[in-house]
Amino acid sequence: MTKLWGGRFQKSAEQWVDEFGASIGFDQTLVIEDLDGSIAHVKMLGACNILPQEDVQQILGGLEQLKKLAADNALEFLVANEDIHLNLEKMLIDLIGPVGGKLHTGRSRNDQVATDMHLYLKNRVGEIIELIEIFQQTLVAQAQTHIETLAPGYTHLQRAQPISFAHHLMAYFWMLDRDKDRFKDSIKRIDISPLGAGALAGTTFPIDRKLSAEYLGFANVYANSMDAVSDRDFIVEFLSNSSMLMAHLSRFAEEIILWSSSEFNFIELDDSFSTGSSIMPQKKNPDMAELIRGKTGRVYGNLMGLLTVIKGLPLAYNKDMQEDKEGMFDTVHTIVGSLKIFEGMVRTMTVHQERLHDTVHKDFSNATELADYLAAKGLPFREAHEVTGKLVFLCIQRGYFLLDLPLEDLQEASSLIESDIYDVLSPLAAVRRRNSLGGTGFDQVAIQIEEAKKRLV
Repeated sequence: MTKLWGGRFQKSAEQWVDEFGASIGFDQTLVIEDLDGSIAHVKMLGACNILPQEDVQQILGGLEQLKKLAADNALEFLVANEDIHLNLEKMLIDLIGPVGGKLHTGRSRNDQVATDMHLYLKNRVGEIIELIEIFQQTLVAQAQTHIETLAPGYTHLQRAQPISFAHHLMAYFWMLDRDKDRFKDSIKRIDISPLGAGALAGTTFPIDRKLSAEYLGFANVYANSMDAVSDRDFIVEFLSNSSMLMAHLSRFAEEIILWSSSEFNFIELDDSFSTGSSIMPQKKNPDMAELIRGKTGRVYGNLMGLLTVIKGLPLAYNKDMQEDKEGMFDTVHTIVGSLKIFEGMVRTMTVHQERLHDTVHKDFSNATELADYLAAKGLPFREAHEVTGKLVFLCIQRGYFLLDLPLEDLQEASSLIESDIYDVLSPLAAVRRRNSLGGTGFDQVAIQIEEAKKRLV
Protein backbone atom coordinates (compact mmCIF):
# COMPACT_ATOMS: atom_id res chain seq x y z
CA MET A 1 0.00 0.00 0.00
CA THR A 2 1.39 3.40 -1.03
CA LYS A 3 1.80 5.83 1.87
CA LEU A 4 0.08 9.18 1.48
CA TRP A 5 3.45 10.75 2.34
CA GLY A 6 5.62 8.22 0.44
CA GLY A 7 6.75 10.13 -2.65
CA ARG A 8 10.26 10.78 -1.35
CA PHE A 9 10.85 7.20 -0.22
CA GLN A 10 12.28 4.37 -2.32
CA LYS A 11 11.86 1.62 0.25
CA SER A 12 8.96 0.54 2.45
CA ALA A 13 9.30 -0.26 6.12
CA GLU A 14 8.82 -3.83 7.26
CA GLN A 15 5.40 -4.66 8.66
CA TRP A 16 6.60 -4.93 12.25
CA VAL A 17 8.17 -1.48 12.00
CA ASP A 18 4.87 -0.07 10.73
CA GLU A 19 3.06 -1.75 13.61
CA PHE A 20 5.48 -0.30 16.15
CA GLY A 21 5.12 3.22 14.79
CA ALA A 22 1.38 3.18 14.16
CA SER A 23 -0.99 4.93 16.57
CA ILE A 24 -4.30 3.88 15.00
CA GLY A 25 -4.77 1.26 17.70
CA PHE A 26 -5.56 4.04 20.16
CA ASP A 27 -5.99 7.34 18.32
CA GLN A 28 -9.10 6.03 16.55
CA THR A 29 -10.73 7.28 19.75
CA LEU A 30 -10.42 10.72 18.11
CA VAL A 31 -12.41 9.77 15.00
CA ILE A 32 -15.30 12.19 15.57
CA GLU A 33 -13.01 15.02 16.62
CA ASP A 34 -10.82 14.43 13.57
CA LEU A 35 -13.81 14.50 11.23
CA ASP A 36 -15.20 17.64 12.91
CA GLY A 37 -11.82 19.32 12.52
CA SER A 38 -11.71 18.37 8.84
CA ILE A 39 -15.24 19.66 8.25
CA ALA A 40 -14.34 23.02 9.81
CA HIS A 41 -11.09 23.17 7.84
CA VAL A 42 -12.67 22.53 4.45
CA LYS A 43 -15.46 25.02 5.16
CA MET A 44 -12.79 27.60 5.89
CA LEU A 45 -10.93 26.72 2.69
CA GLY A 46 -14.14 27.35 0.78
CA ALA A 47 -14.93 30.60 2.58
CA CYS A 48 -11.41 31.87 1.79
CA ASN A 49 -11.71 30.82 -1.89
CA ILE A 50 -8.76 28.48 -1.52
CA LEU A 51 -10.88 25.60 -2.82
CA PRO A 52 -13.78 25.93 -5.28
CA GLN A 53 -17.24 25.38 -3.79
CA GLU A 54 -17.79 22.31 -5.94
CA ASP A 55 -14.78 20.62 -4.32
CA VAL A 56 -15.79 21.84 -0.87
CA GLN A 57 -19.29 20.38 -1.17
CA GLN A 58 -17.96 17.08 -2.48
CA ILE A 59 -15.45 16.81 0.37
CA LEU A 60 -18.05 17.80 2.97
CA GLY A 61 -20.42 15.16 1.63
CA GLY A 62 -17.74 12.51 1.97
CA LEU A 63 -16.81 13.62 5.48
CA GLU A 64 -20.45 13.53 6.60
CA GLN A 65 -20.75 10.00 5.23
CA LEU A 66 -17.68 8.96 7.16
CA LYS A 67 -19.09 10.59 10.29
CA LYS A 68 -22.29 8.53 10.00
CA LEU A 69 -20.27 5.37 9.49
CA ALA A 70 -18.13 6.28 12.51
CA ALA A 71 -21.25 6.75 14.65
CA ASP A 72 -22.31 3.22 13.63
CA ASN A 73 -18.82 1.80 14.33
CA ALA A 74 -18.69 0.78 10.68
CA LEU A 75 -15.23 2.11 9.79
CA GLU A 76 -12.28 -0.24 9.37
CA PHE A 77 -8.95 1.23 10.42
CA LEU A 78 -5.68 -0.13 9.02
CA VAL A 79 -2.25 -0.16 10.65
CA ALA A 80 -0.74 0.46 7.22
CA ASN A 81 -2.32 3.92 7.29
CA GLU A 82 -0.60 4.66 10.60
CA ASP A 83 -2.96 7.03 12.40
CA ILE A 84 -6.50 8.37 12.50
CA HIS A 85 -5.68 11.25 10.13
CA LEU A 86 -4.25 9.19 7.29
CA ASN A 87 -6.85 6.45 7.74
CA LEU A 88 -9.69 8.94 7.33
CA GLU A 89 -8.00 10.76 4.47
CA LYS A 90 -7.49 7.45 2.65
CA MET A 91 -11.13 6.52 3.28
CA LEU A 92 -12.24 9.90 1.95
CA ILE A 93 -10.17 9.52 -1.24
CA ASP A 94 -11.54 6.00 -1.75
CA LEU A 95 -15.06 7.37 -1.26
CA ILE A 96 -15.03 10.51 -3.42
CA GLY A 97 -11.90 10.19 -5.54
CA PRO A 98 -8.74 12.33 -5.88
CA VAL A 99 -10.57 15.49 -4.82
CA GLY A 100 -10.40 14.09 -1.29
CA GLY A 101 -6.67 14.77 -1.36
CA LYS A 102 -7.39 18.49 -1.43
CA LEU A 103 -8.64 18.31 2.16
CA HIS A 104 -5.07 18.51 3.43
CA THR A 105 -4.47 21.88 1.78
CA GLY A 106 -3.07 24.38 4.28
CA ARG A 107 -2.68 22.03 7.24
CA SER A 108 -0.42 19.31 8.65
CA ARG A 109 -0.97 16.26 10.78
CA ASN A 110 0.83 18.26 13.48
CA ASP A 111 -1.86 20.92 13.84
CA GLN A 112 -4.54 18.36 13.02
CA VAL A 113 -3.74 16.05 15.94
CA ALA A 114 -3.37 18.98 18.34
CA THR A 115 -6.80 20.24 17.27
CA ASP A 116 -8.30 16.79 17.79
CA MET A 117 -6.99 16.59 21.35
CA HIS A 118 -8.17 20.07 22.23
CA LEU A 119 -11.66 19.16 20.98
CA TYR A 120 -11.57 15.82 22.80
CA LEU A 121 -10.57 17.29 26.17
CA LYS A 122 -12.96 20.23 25.84
CA ASN A 123 -15.85 17.78 25.55
CA ARG A 124 -14.61 15.35 28.22
CA VAL A 125 -13.79 17.99 30.82
CA GLY A 126 -17.34 19.28 30.50
CA GLU A 127 -18.62 15.76 31.17
CA ILE A 128 -16.30 15.35 34.16
CA ILE A 129 -17.51 18.63 35.69
CA GLU A 130 -21.10 17.41 35.37
CA LEU A 131 -20.24 14.09 37.05
CA ILE A 132 -18.50 15.88 39.92
CA GLU A 133 -21.62 17.98 40.48
CA ILE A 134 -23.85 14.89 40.50
CA PHE A 135 -21.59 13.36 43.14
CA GLN A 136 -21.65 16.60 45.13
CA GLN A 137 -25.46 16.57 45.06
CA THR A 138 -25.42 13.04 46.48
CA LEU A 139 -23.04 14.08 49.26
CA VAL A 140 -25.27 17.02 50.14
CA ALA A 141 -28.35 14.76 50.24
CA GLN A 142 -26.62 12.27 52.56
CA ALA A 143 -25.26 15.07 54.73
CA GLN A 144 -28.72 16.64 55.04
CA THR A 145 -29.98 13.33 56.44
CA HIS A 146 -27.15 12.99 58.96
CA ILE A 147 -26.61 16.46 60.40
CA GLU A 148 -27.34 15.19 63.93
CA THR A 149 -25.83 11.74 63.45
CA LEU A 150 -22.86 11.65 65.81
CA ALA A 151 -19.63 10.04 64.69
CA PRO A 152 -16.08 9.80 65.98
CA GLY A 153 -13.64 12.19 64.34
CA TYR A 154 -10.09 10.91 63.96
CA THR A 155 -6.55 12.19 63.89
CA HIS A 156 -3.69 9.70 63.41
CA LEU A 157 -6.55 7.16 62.95
CA GLN A 158 -7.16 7.48 66.69
CA ARG A 159 -10.45 8.71 68.15
CA ALA A 160 -10.12 12.46 68.57
CA GLN A 161 -13.40 14.37 69.02
CA PRO A 162 -17.07 13.66 68.31
CA ILE A 163 -18.38 15.24 65.13
CA SER A 164 -21.46 15.36 62.98
CA PHE A 165 -21.31 12.61 60.36
CA ALA A 166 -22.62 15.17 57.88
CA HIS A 167 -19.57 17.34 58.64
CA HIS A 168 -17.30 14.46 57.64
CA LEU A 169 -19.18 13.91 54.38
CA MET A 170 -19.15 17.61 53.56
CA ALA A 171 -15.36 17.70 53.81
CA TYR A 172 -15.35 15.67 50.60
CA PHE A 173 -17.89 18.02 49.01
CA TRP A 174 -15.42 20.89 49.36
CA MET A 175 -12.51 18.80 48.07
CA LEU A 176 -14.59 18.00 44.99
CA ASP A 177 -15.54 21.64 44.66
CA ARG A 178 -11.89 22.61 44.39
CA ASP A 179 -11.39 19.82 41.85
CA LYS A 180 -14.32 21.15 39.84
CA ASP A 181 -12.90 24.68 39.93
CA ARG A 182 -9.55 23.41 38.68
CA PHE A 183 -11.20 21.64 35.75
CA LYS A 184 -13.30 24.70 34.96
CA ASP A 185 -10.25 26.95 34.99
CA SER A 186 -8.36 24.56 32.71
CA ILE A 187 -10.95 25.05 29.96
CA LYS A 188 -9.37 28.45 29.25
CA ARG A 189 -6.21 26.65 28.12
CA ILE A 190 -8.03 23.83 26.36
CA ASP A 191 -10.39 26.10 24.43
CA ILE A 192 -7.69 27.30 22.00
CA SER A 193 -7.41 26.29 18.34
CA PRO A 194 -4.10 25.08 16.86
CA LEU A 195 -5.72 24.49 13.45
CA GLY A 196 -3.93 26.27 10.65
CA ALA A 197 -0.55 26.31 12.39
CA GLY A 198 0.66 23.77 9.83
CA ALA A 199 3.67 21.63 10.58
CA LEU A 200 5.27 24.41 12.63
CA ALA A 201 5.54 27.59 10.53
CA GLY A 202 2.01 28.33 9.37
CA THR A 203 1.11 28.17 5.66
CA THR A 204 1.41 30.22 2.47
CA PHE A 205 -2.31 29.77 1.76
CA PRO A 206 -4.52 32.74 2.75
CA ILE A 207 -6.37 30.81 5.46
CA ASP A 208 -8.53 32.29 8.20
CA ARG A 209 -7.61 30.55 11.44
CA LYS A 210 -10.16 32.50 13.45
CA LEU A 211 -12.93 31.35 11.12
CA SER A 212 -12.04 27.65 11.47
CA ALA A 213 -11.79 28.18 15.24
CA GLU A 214 -15.26 29.72 15.19
CA TYR A 215 -16.63 26.76 13.24
CA LEU A 216 -15.25 24.44 15.92
CA GLY A 217 -16.49 26.55 18.84
CA PHE A 218 -13.04 27.50 20.11
CA ALA A 219 -12.77 30.71 22.10
CA ASN A 220 -9.29 31.60 20.85
CA VAL A 221 -6.39 30.63 18.59
CA TYR A 222 -2.71 30.06 19.36
CA ALA A 223 -0.66 33.19 18.68
CA ASN A 224 2.47 31.20 17.76
CA SER A 225 2.41 28.35 15.24
CA MET A 226 5.35 26.51 16.86
CA ASP A 227 3.70 26.70 20.26
CA ALA A 228 0.42 25.54 18.72
CA VAL A 229 1.77 22.21 17.48
CA SER A 230 4.16 21.49 20.37
CA ASP A 231 2.02 22.54 23.35
CA ARG A 232 0.89 19.69 25.55
CA ASP A 233 0.51 21.82 28.68
CA PHE A 234 -3.25 21.48 28.48
CA ILE A 235 -2.98 17.67 28.68
CA VAL A 236 -0.45 17.82 31.53
CA GLU A 237 -2.79 20.17 33.37
CA PHE A 238 -5.71 17.82 32.78
CA LEU A 239 -3.69 14.88 34.09
CA SER A 240 -2.58 16.94 37.10
CA ASN A 241 -6.16 17.95 37.90
CA SER A 242 -7.24 14.35 37.45
CA SER A 243 -4.50 13.17 39.82
CA MET A 244 -5.72 15.59 42.48
CA LEU A 245 -9.30 14.38 41.98
CA MET A 246 -8.20 10.75 42.28
CA ALA A 247 -6.22 11.57 45.43
CA HIS A 248 -9.45 12.84 47.00
CA LEU A 249 -11.46 9.85 45.78
CA SER A 250 -8.75 7.50 47.06
CA ARG A 251 -8.83 9.07 50.53
CA PHE A 252 -12.60 8.69 50.59
CA ALA A 253 -12.29 5.11 49.29
CA GLU A 254 -9.94 4.28 52.14
CA GLU A 255 -12.50 5.53 54.66
CA ILE A 256 -15.32 3.65 52.95
CA ILE A 257 -13.22 0.49 53.18
CA LEU A 258 -12.51 1.07 56.88
CA TRP A 259 -16.08 2.06 57.72
CA SER A 260 -17.51 -1.06 56.09
CA SER A 261 -15.20 -3.44 57.97
CA SER A 262 -16.47 -5.47 60.93
CA GLU A 263 -14.09 -3.56 63.21
CA PHE A 264 -15.70 -0.21 62.36
CA ASN A 265 -19.13 -1.27 61.06
CA PHE A 266 -20.15 2.35 60.49
CA ILE A 267 -21.73 1.69 57.09
CA GLU A 268 -22.77 -1.13 54.81
CA LEU A 269 -22.33 -0.86 51.07
CA ASP A 270 -25.11 -1.88 48.75
CA ASP A 271 -24.71 -5.33 47.20
CA SER A 272 -24.41 -3.76 43.75
CA PHE A 273 -21.12 -2.13 44.77
CA SER A 274 -19.66 -5.13 46.61
CA THR A 275 -18.36 -8.56 45.72
CA GLY A 276 -18.01 -11.90 47.45
CA SER A 277 -15.20 -14.38 47.98
CA SER A 278 -14.68 -17.52 45.90
CA ILE A 279 -13.83 -19.50 49.04
CA MET A 280 -15.25 -17.62 52.06
CA PRO A 281 -19.06 -17.45 51.83
CA GLN A 282 -19.44 -14.83 54.56
CA LYS A 283 -17.38 -12.16 52.80
CA LYS A 284 -18.76 -8.91 51.43
CA ASN A 285 -15.85 -7.01 49.97
CA PRO A 286 -15.76 -3.27 49.13
CA ASP A 287 -14.06 -4.06 45.82
CA MET A 288 -15.22 -0.98 43.93
CA ALA A 289 -13.74 1.32 46.58
CA GLU A 290 -10.54 -0.73 46.52
CA LEU A 291 -10.36 -0.50 42.72
CA ILE A 292 -10.72 3.28 42.80
CA ARG A 293 -7.98 3.45 45.43
CA GLY A 294 -5.81 1.28 43.19
CA LYS A 295 -6.59 3.11 39.94
CA THR A 296 -5.28 6.30 41.50
CA GLY A 297 -1.79 4.98 40.83
CA ARG A 298 -2.36 4.61 37.10
CA VAL A 299 -3.61 8.21 36.85
CA TYR A 300 -0.50 9.43 38.70
CA GLY A 301 1.56 7.29 36.31
CA ASN A 302 -0.08 8.88 33.27
CA LEU A 303 0.85 12.33 34.57
CA MET A 304 4.47 11.36 35.24
CA GLY A 305 4.67 9.59 31.89
CA LEU A 306 3.73 12.68 29.89
CA LEU A 307 5.91 14.99 31.97
CA THR A 308 8.82 12.66 31.23
CA VAL A 309 8.02 12.56 27.50
CA ILE A 310 8.02 16.34 27.06
CA LYS A 311 10.83 17.31 29.44
CA GLY A 312 13.61 17.34 26.83
CA LEU A 313 11.83 17.82 23.52
CA PRO A 314 13.10 20.51 21.15
CA LEU A 315 10.51 22.53 19.24
CA ALA A 316 8.34 21.81 17.45
CA TYR A 317 6.67 18.42 16.89
CA ASN A 318 8.50 15.16 17.62
CA LYS A 319 7.28 11.58 17.27
CA ASP A 320 7.69 11.19 21.05
CA MET A 321 4.51 13.22 21.35
CA GLN A 322 2.52 10.29 20.02
CA GLU A 323 2.82 9.05 23.61
CA ASP A 324 0.52 11.84 24.83
CA LYS A 325 -2.74 10.10 23.97
CA GLU A 326 -3.03 6.71 25.64
CA GLY A 327 -2.53 8.15 29.12
CA MET A 328 -5.04 10.89 28.40
CA PHE A 329 -7.66 8.44 27.13
CA ASP A 330 -7.01 6.07 30.03
CA THR A 331 -7.31 8.88 32.57
CA VAL A 332 -10.62 10.08 31.13
CA HIS A 333 -11.98 6.54 31.23
CA THR A 334 -10.70 6.01 34.78
CA ILE A 335 -12.03 9.18 36.37
CA VAL A 336 -15.39 9.04 34.60
CA GLY A 337 -15.90 5.48 35.84
CA SER A 338 -14.61 6.30 39.33
CA LEU A 339 -16.98 9.26 39.73
CA LYS A 340 -19.99 7.23 38.58
CA ILE A 341 -19.12 4.33 40.87
CA PHE A 342 -18.45 6.53 43.90
CA GLU A 343 -21.67 8.48 43.50
CA GLY A 344 -23.62 5.21 43.45
CA MET A 345 -21.76 3.82 46.46
CA VAL A 346 -22.47 6.87 48.59
CA ARG A 347 -26.07 7.24 47.43
CA THR A 348 -26.97 3.63 48.29
CA MET A 349 -24.85 3.01 51.41
CA THR A 350 -26.56 2.31 54.72
CA VAL A 351 -25.29 4.36 57.68
CA HIS A 352 -25.35 2.47 61.00
CA GLN A 353 -26.44 5.34 63.22
CA GLU A 354 -26.71 3.28 66.42
CA ARG A 355 -23.20 1.95 65.99
CA LEU A 356 -21.87 5.47 65.43
CA HIS A 357 -23.77 6.64 68.53
CA ASP A 358 -22.22 3.88 70.62
CA THR A 359 -18.67 4.69 69.50
CA VAL A 360 -18.77 8.29 70.70
CA HIS A 361 -20.22 7.24 74.06
CA LYS A 362 -17.59 4.58 74.66
CA ASP A 363 -14.35 6.40 74.13
CA PHE A 364 -12.43 9.43 75.36
CA SER A 365 -13.20 11.72 72.42
CA ASN A 366 -14.97 14.06 74.89
CA ALA A 367 -11.75 14.66 76.84
CA THR A 368 -11.15 18.01 75.15
CA GLU A 369 -14.51 19.16 76.50
CA LEU A 370 -13.24 18.67 80.04
CA ALA A 371 -10.01 20.53 79.31
CA ASP A 372 -11.92 23.41 77.68
CA TYR A 373 -14.35 23.46 80.63
CA LEU A 374 -11.49 23.92 83.09
CA ALA A 375 -9.77 26.52 80.87
CA ALA A 376 -13.01 28.49 80.65
CA LYS A 377 -13.01 28.61 84.47
CA GLY A 378 -9.60 30.23 84.50
CA LEU A 379 -7.22 27.27 84.74
CA PRO A 380 -4.35 27.65 82.24
CA PHE A 381 -5.03 25.29 79.37
CA ARG A 382 -1.80 23.34 79.84
CA GLU A 383 -2.78 22.62 83.45
CA ALA A 384 -6.31 21.74 82.34
CA HIS A 385 -4.78 19.37 79.78
CA GLU A 386 -2.72 17.67 82.50
CA VAL A 387 -5.71 17.29 84.86
CA THR A 388 -7.79 15.78 82.08
CA GLY A 389 -4.99 13.40 81.06
CA LYS A 390 -4.73 12.11 84.62
CA LEU A 391 -8.49 11.55 84.76
CA VAL A 392 -8.35 9.63 81.47
CA PHE A 393 -5.60 7.45 82.93
CA LEU A 394 -7.74 6.85 86.03
CA CYS A 395 -10.62 5.78 83.79
CA ILE A 396 -8.38 3.37 81.88
CA GLN A 397 -7.25 1.80 85.17
CA ARG A 398 -10.86 1.34 86.30
CA GLY A 399 -12.34 0.38 82.94
CA TYR A 400 -14.47 3.54 82.91
CA PHE A 401 -15.14 6.41 80.54
CA LEU A 402 -15.23 10.04 81.66
CA LEU A 403 -19.00 10.12 81.93
CA ASP A 404 -18.84 7.11 84.28
CA LEU A 405 -16.60 8.79 86.86
CA PRO A 406 -18.32 9.84 90.13
CA LEU A 407 -18.36 13.58 90.78
CA GLU A 408 -16.12 13.22 93.83
CA ASP A 409 -13.35 11.68 91.71
CA LEU A 410 -13.64 14.52 89.23
CA GLN A 411 -13.60 17.15 91.99
CA GLU A 412 -10.63 15.48 93.64
CA ALA A 413 -8.73 16.15 90.41
CA SER A 414 -9.92 19.79 90.32
CA SER A 415 -12.13 21.78 92.65
CA LEU A 416 -13.30 23.80 89.62
CA ILE A 417 -15.41 20.88 88.41
CA GLU A 418 -19.12 21.09 89.28
CA SER A 419 -22.12 18.89 88.60
CA ASP A 420 -22.77 20.52 85.23
CA ILE A 421 -19.71 18.67 83.91
CA TYR A 422 -21.87 15.71 82.87
CA ASP A 423 -23.83 17.90 80.48
CA VAL A 424 -20.56 19.29 79.14
CA LEU A 425 -19.16 15.78 78.58
CA SER A 426 -22.22 14.68 76.59
CA PRO A 427 -21.06 13.96 73.00
CA LEU A 428 -24.24 15.56 71.66
CA ALA A 429 -23.55 18.75 73.62
CA ALA A 430 -19.89 18.63 72.63
CA VAL A 431 -20.77 18.64 68.94
CA ARG A 432 -23.55 21.21 69.26
CA ARG A 433 -21.24 23.66 71.07
CA ARG A 434 -18.63 23.68 68.31
CA ASN A 435 -20.40 26.49 66.53
CA SER A 436 -17.39 28.40 65.21
CA LEU A 437 -17.39 29.17 61.49
CA GLY A 438 -16.80 25.95 59.57
CA GLY A 439 -17.09 23.85 62.74
CA THR A 440 -18.96 20.62 63.31
CA GLY A 441 -21.78 22.24 65.34
CA PHE A 442 -25.16 21.32 63.91
CA ASP A 443 -26.05 24.91 63.10
CA GLN A 444 -22.76 25.43 61.30
CA VAL A 445 -23.14 22.19 59.33
CA ALA A 446 -26.62 23.29 58.25
CA ILE A 447 -25.20 26.64 57.10
CA GLN A 448 -22.44 24.79 55.25
CA ILE A 449 -24.98 22.57 53.46
CA GLU A 450 -27.03 25.60 52.37
CA GLU A 451 -23.89 27.23 51.00
CA ALA A 452 -23.10 24.02 49.13
CA LYS A 453 -26.57 23.98 47.60
CA LYS A 454 -26.08 27.53 46.33
CA ARG A 455 -22.86 26.48 44.63
CA LEU A 456 -24.69 23.69 42.83
CA VAL A 457 -27.43 25.89 41.37
